[in-house]
Amino acid sequence: MKTKITLLFTLLFIGLINIGYAQQDEECMTKLSIFHEYVKAKNYDAAYEPWMAVRNKCPKFNNAIYIDGEKILDHKIEKSSGADKINYINDLLKLWEERALHFASKTKKGEYAAKACQLMYDNRKVLNKTEEELYECFDVAYKLDKATFTNPKSLYTYFSLMVDLYDAKKKPAKDLFNKYDDVVEKVEEEVKNYSEKLNRLIEKEDAGTELTKKEDRYKKYYESYLKAYDQISGSIDQKLGDRANCENLIPLYKKDFEENKNNAVWLQRAAGKMSEKECTDDPLFFQLVNAYHELSPSANSAYYLGILKDKEGKSSEAIKFYEQAIGLETDNFKKAKLYNRIALKLKARHNYGKARNYFRQALKLNPSNGRPYLSIAAMYAASANNCGDTNFNKRAVYWLAADEARNAARVDPTQKKNSAKSVANYLAKAPQKSEIFSSGRSGEVIKIGCWIGASVTVPKI
Repeated sequence: MKTKITLLFTLLFIGLINIGYAQQDEECMTKLSIFHEYVKAKNYDAAYEPWMAVRNKCPKFNNAIYIDGEKILDHKIEKSSGADKINYINDLLKLWEERALHFASKTKKGEYAAKACQLMYDNRKVLNKTEEELYECFDVAYKLDKATFTNPKSLYTYFSLMVDLYDAKKKPAKDLFNKYDDVVEKVEEEVKNYSEKLNRLIEKEDAGTELTKKEDRYKKYYESYLKAYDQISGSIDQKLGDRANCENLIPLYKKDFEENKNNAVWLQRAAGKMSEKECTDDPLFFQLVNAYHELSPSANSAYYLGILKDKEGKSSEAIKFYEQAIGLETDNFKKAKLYNRIALKLKARHNYGKARNYFRQALKLNPSNGRPYLSIAAMYAASANNCGDTNFNKRAVYWLAADEARNAARVDPTQKKNSAKSVANYLAKAPQKSEIFSSGRSGEVIKIGCWIGASVTVPKI
């Protein structure tokens, strides 16, 4: 009796008992506890037999059957080969189907369909799966439930297969570019989602309030996903490579323009791709942008009109369109991107003061993006010789640059390496300890003039 009470308490503590006691089976309850303890100890081989017993006899008993079962079968797949490996892979695919049947509300369709495709892709040689079969699998999963098809690795695999099929002349260029836009937009959605969640925590920290332990865990979780999406964004662009160059894009869009001149999504994507790939000198870009703006005036279309004015050398008119784009954009995440894009254009013209204002606005709307900090730091560094009256004061500007670069790592997990590299570079150019000592200016506040208009404190030694 004492043993049963102890077992019941253990199960309640680990949260594995269903509310519906009428559906429970004492043998299943006992064996569930046994295999769960084995799984916690990572003794997956010992867990296998009691787990299979519960899975077969009481498939609706508890979702732990499927959570722990995935770990058990992952271990079996890793440690096996040949026919055994194939059997375990197929059993894991079957397990996910069973989970969807018995715990539908806890099994996101897109997520688990993508997991199944990824499992087959990762084991494509032993399963003898073709690229066509695997791409079709991912495509069905994506269309089944795009909202929960969010795994960064699977999104990359999905697009990578499309590129491979294109290279094998099994998919046309139109499909390749459309799929690129689909996947990039999906990644952007997820980056926005996690950025907005992270922004709230950064704003809380910046206000001087310490995060709770739960919030700190969530912060690490959001940061890990943003790093993963940042990595696959670069991988997706690298995989696409020069397949989306002007020589390929222009003939394709010219051919399809008449058919799509009243399709706002197509026009936006075409103009966006030509802008991204620096194909803006071609008359087609002018045609696309004007058709898009006439059909659906938006922040994007106004921004592209600004690019056209820039190409004509009409900078002041370009800025008006850029400002119009900002005014038309209602989404803060997208508005922050616009501010950053415009700031980069101003930075390229060496209009540093105005560029900094735009970078600051971008940071205000999306504080978890560290890139504007690095841009501001770079502008400070580029102005060092012009914004100081003595050699020491000129080089003191690099301390300001280093401070800005540090902020990038503080708020943005994807920029830690870039931040560290920039900070080291700027500090190497700033006055060193021996120079501070000989100048007698340790702890002194230096006012930096010109467009920077800021102060920096000489490090104390």
